[in-house]
Amino acid sequence: MALSQAAAPAQASAATAGTVRLGVLALQGDVREHSRALAAAGARVVEVRRVCDLDAVDGLVLPGGESTTIGRLLRVFELLEPLRDAIAAGLPVFGSCAGMILLARDVLDGRPGQPLLGGLDVVVRRNAFGRQVDSFEAEIDVTGVAGGPVRAVFIRAPWVEKIGDEVEVLGRVGDRIVAVRQDNVLATAFHPELTGDTRIHQLFVSMVEGIRERQGLGQVRGTA
Repeated sequence: MALSQAAAPAQASAATAGTVRLGVLALQGDVREHSRALAAAGARVVEVRRVCDLDAVDGLVLPGGESTTIGRLLRVFELLEPLRDAIAAGLPVFGSCAGMILLARDVLDGRPGQPLLGGLDVVVRRNAFGRQVDSFEAEIDVTGVAGGPVRAVFIRAPWVEKIGDEVEVLGRVGDRIVAVRQDNVLATAFHPELTGDTRIHQLFVSMVEGIRERQGLGQVRGTA
């Protein structure tokens, strides 16, 4: 089965006003695809490469890519500890595929010393669905996403083997957990940025807006 093509460029751009300003970690992976999907979902989008960039966003996407490479680059760019602290302090974060791995408290079949950000009380198995040649697509129901099943693209994807008491399971493939949320953290084992369907990104935008409302924050960062 052929994998879905990446979404066409959205009409909205990073300079377009939106309800929230969301960052995409721009060290490696599907940065452009996530940026397009977030813009189409109504967010203002900025790329995050430095610690000071974190102060300008209301939420952050950790893109699909290579989790060990992203982890190494987080250290090189001195973002690892600041991002850990920001997530622990409540920064809303969405991780897809490699992003899910980075957000886990523990990883099976990972590299020795692989750096993790934490935020999700889950144990994730890296490359659980197989190699690149084992990539596949599936229709899955995702809690909180209206309009029918989501077309999910799995590329060297992980799955969640164990969850903590505070983790909500949002989606499965068979009996395998592939979408979860815990407080301010959302994660999928698949790549919603590659299908042209922005509903998962819309879910994250709504999640960030809801968190801001509960915190009683009036203005979006970066706006007058």
